[in-house]
Amino acid sequence: MKKIVSIQGIRGAFHQEAAERYFGSTIEINECITFRQLVESVEMGEAHYGIMAIENSLVGSILPNYALIRESSLQITGEIYIGIVQNLIAHHGESIDSISEVRSHPMALAQCADFFLKHPSIRLVECEDTALCAKQIAELKLRGVATVASENAAREYGLDVIAPSIESNKENYTRFLILEKKSLPTIQSGANKASITFTAKHKPGSLLHILKPFADNGINMTMLQSLPIVGSKWEYVFHADLVFDSILKFQAVLEIAKEHTSSLKILGLYRSHEMQVQHEPAENLVHYC
Repeated sequence: MKKIVSIQGIRGAFHQEAAERYFGSTIEINECITFRQLVESVEMGEAHYGIMAIENSLVGSILPNYALIRESSLQITGEIYIGIVQNLIAHHGESIDSISEVRSHPMALAQCADFFLKHPSIRLVECEDTALCAKQIAELKLRGVATVASENAAREYGLDVIAPSIESNKENYTRFLILEKKSLPTIQSGANKASITFTAKHKPGSLLHILKPFADNGINMTMLQSLPIVGSKWEYVFHADLVFDSILKFQAVLEIAKEHTSSLKILGLYRSHEMQVQHEPAENLVHYC
């Protein structure tokens, strides 16, 4: 049976590229316009997996996605980084000089800020998805309009790349998370990374007391992000990624950190991108408490 993977966007989106690199090209793609739809499609059983962009090396984290994962019934079971090459694409015969408007996802536009500073006459319009913009330009036969998207999107919708690789920094990577339904809490064998969410007790030094045990035990915190708690003035929920050598040591240190939290939840235990050679079969999953 084919794996069904939900992506944000439509065919030609970078989410499709990430999904096919992680799971292979034989998967069935389930298109979702929004990230919320992506999460709901996996929760409802319309897809076996979801793949969700969470941060970009140039423009940072997609903050609402942390809340979506935290509030969902899904768990993180993997990650993949892919290099992002942004291209200006439009109908055949168009050139940069003929383009008066560029429509694309705000993250894609932000990644190409230097290029557009050199072309101030071009109007920038934010939209929901890079590939969707490409599809609309093709189907509506829009002239003088381009989008910032992948080369795959250009091929998918019969458009031309009129300016290749326009991202501001060529070291442009996006990190994607693999999401699955949380039937039983599981981790992949060889897991060396954890994503957690927690709230600190509302007293001086709480955050330091939470983080210090990890540092003292050689557990590397690769990401720490705070988001305001809705309805609680000046209180925050934290998301963190931690890389460790021993799952047993991680679990022991986590118990120490818990003493200084109001709440703590493991969103996923999995192999980091660097450790991930291929997707781990379900039969190699082990339970954790």
